[in-house]
Amino acid sequence: MGSLDTNPTTFSAFGDDAGFQPLNPEDVRAYLHKAVDFISDYYKSVESMPVLPDIKPGYLQDQLQAKPPTYSAPFDVTMKEFRTSVVPGMTHWASPNFFAFFPSTNSAAAIAGDLIASAMNTVGFTWQASPGATEMEVLALDWLAQLLHLPTSFMNRTSAGRGTGGGVILGTTSEAMLVTLVAARDAALHRIQSDGVAGITRLTVYAADQTHSTFFKACRLAGFDPANIKSIPTSAETNYGLDPTKLLEIMQADVEAGLVPTYICATVGTTSSNAVDPVGAIADVAAMFKAWVHIDAAYAGSACICPEFRHHLNGVERVDSISLSPHKWLMTCLDCTCLWVRDTHRLTDSLETNPEYLKNDASESGIVTDLKDMQVGVGRRFRGLKLWMVMRTYGAAKLQEHIRSDVAMAKMFEDFVHADDRFEVVVPRNFALVCFRIKPQNAMTEEDADEANHDLMERLNKTGKAYLAHTVVGGKFVLRFAVGSSLQEERHVRSAWEFIKKTTTEIIKTEK
Repeated sequence: MGSLDTNPTTFSAFGDDAGFQPLNPEDVRAYLHKAVDFISDYYKSVESMPVLPDIKPGYLQDQLQAKPPTYSAPFDVTMKEFRTSVVPGMTHWASPNFFAFFPSTNSAAAIAGDLIASAMNTVGFTWQASPGATEMEVLALDWLAQLLHLPTSFMNRTSAGRGTGGGVILGTTSEAMLVTLVAARDAALHRIQSDGVAGITRLTVYAADQTHSTFFKACRLAGFDPANIKSIPTSAETNYGLDPTKLLEIMQADVEAGLVPTYICATVGTTSSNAVDPVGAIADVAAMFKAWVHIDAAYAGSACICPEFRHHLNGVERVDSISLSPHKWLMTCLDCTCLWVRDTHRLTDSLETNPEYLKNDASESGIVTDLKDMQVGVGRRFRGLKLWMVMRTYGAAKLQEHIRSDVAMAKMFEDFVHADDRFEVVVPRNFALVCFRIKPQNAMTEEDADEANHDLMERLNKTGKAYLAHTVVGGKFVLRFAVGSSLQEERHVRSAWEFIKKTTTEIIKTEK
């Protein structure tokens, strides 16, 4: 158990006369060297650590005590307590045995960029507040837009000068959804000439039932009536993607009922099954009603830097906004969600703030876009640096190699599943996620199969040797095997499969 020092003279990091110097250059160097050593050692050893910790709620307070320390301690003491108490309680997303959720990727370049950005501690809410930070974010977003072959209308800068659209780096997909929902809401209210927000009860929004739950949360935050948030059922016939025909029918019925179709969220790579909604067909339907279309490509959008996957974004030139999260699959650590809009004014008209103390010539000129006006808050981190460092250090070829390697490993796992008649692949594999399960066999019912799959997941995760998550698709309890941890190699996928087979054999024997 850790202890708190009560003697103000025991530890002195700065000498008697120096006073408190939180950025003492020698301490900065010494502390960061120790932190970097920890990080390097962590990546060497994380494979051997249990992926899921075996701890109880409240354990850390018991180990590190509930009261804050009054007096200083050597940084070595702080690091020791971190290693011995905090690390054993972590779920290791960096582990190559992590197959649960979509990956949280990282790289040396991203870590370095995040470290430097944290040290500089820039708050670039306006261009003038930090021109380099704003220009870096704009450049990084335009670079990534080019890798994705997005239309120039989504870019901040084009060969002809400033474009009509542009981008901003936010923390999460939830934020990207929220700000675009607000912009679409205000545009719809203006279109129907609503007095203030009086007409908001008529506005409707649409998404497939496979759309991430954060969308429905963002809709409520944006003020939409829960009754007007339409979750459209999907089925195996469309591989659980949104059916444009159903969408059109529902939107037409809403118009006949006096409602105003306002926003459609199309997903490229849903969380449950990696389903892909047909972007172009959805955009065609939306155009009939002047509804905003947003593409949530949080995970799978990164794969579209590879030509063989780019077709999933076909039709993007007819949507209003698109977001993806390089922190999921493009080697850029949390948090980093890129949002592009075709017309930045539609966003800034809803989100702009202009207090006297932030007014300046650059903002007044209209030549720059102050990124505070494309997000919920005002303050913002220097996220553009790590994204730029990743692209500048590794280049498109290495990033494509990383994506293709993960997809190949997922295909290998899918082949393993197909080759074992005890299992089934529930939906066709997209990208690097395999949805599979123990299928009913002999006298086993669907309910028995669900129970067996739940048991399989529990047994696997309890050992700490692997971590899988589940979902429900088509009424079936399904295991999700997501490849993509930055340290993952083919041997980890093979080892996980052998572990799954062995555990399944034990479960089936027990049931007999």
